[in-house]
Amino acid sequence: MKSPTGASETNASPPKKRTGPLTFISQVRAEARKVTWTSTRETWVASVMVVVMVIVASIFFYFSDSIIKLLVGFLTGISGGGASTNG
Repeated sequence: MKSPTGASETNASPPKKRTGPLTFISQVRAEARKVTWTSTRETWVASVMVVVMVIVASIFFYFSDSIIKLLVGFLTGISGGGASTNG
């Protein structure tokens, strides 16, 4: 017999056995012992690299935006200045 989703019931896997709270906590503790933390030096090096890359990206996008602004202004004849002084 087929289920409403079209899958055969004979291929269905049996439901997983539930884990008790104490077993779960012991499994979590066992997995937590496997975690390795980075050293303070590695954390500082990674942080400095992130800051450097943010600065490089911001400079790149600033100059890219400036060049695109100049090109669009040149092609459309619209200056990128401030408020109009026509009065």
